[in-house]
Amino acid sequence: MYSSRIVEQVIRAPKPLTGVLKVVMIVFAVIFLLLGVVISRGFMLSGFLFVVLYYFYNVCSRKEYEYILEDNQLAVDVILGQSHRRSCHVLDMDGLEVLAPNWHDAVAGYRKNGGGVKLPKYDYTSYEENTPFYTMIITDGHKKIKLLLEMSDNMLRTIKRRYPDRVYLE
Repeated sequence: MYSSRIVEQVIRAPKPLTGVLKVVMIVFAVIFLLLGVVISRGFMLSGFLFVVLYYFYNVCSRKEYEYILEDNQLAVDVILGQSHRRSCHVLDMDGLEVLAPNWHDAVAGYRKNGGGVKLPKYDYTSYEENTPFYTMIITDGHKKIKLLLEMSDNMLRTIKRRYPDRVYLE
């Protein structure tokens, strides 16, 4: 068997009012800091708290996901604010039950409203309108989980080549 490594990065789309909320936090921070300089130092604490709040909101609101398919393992990492990386899943692909588009009949039993099987769901998609995503049912340790992923054609073909009976691309 040969060794391969495929890396896919997905950037989550920002929520609609993220920019407005950031501007409001900056405006309040500046106002409270100016009030602290002009009127009373008690306002300075509120200004600094808005600055800290802005920093943490800015870090937590920008999410990216990285899928790494290396040999027989799929790793899913979350990158917050383009600098803080956290490994969420390292999955053995031998535990793959099914990988199919979200609308496919192979994953119909695992859908939110129509399926009868309830699994823990992890959504690692970008929330873009016209971007297709895939549902992966796989065992993580001793429990089955459901992953929503946006995979490239190269990664899908590689998984299909290794597990042709478990992957549905159409």
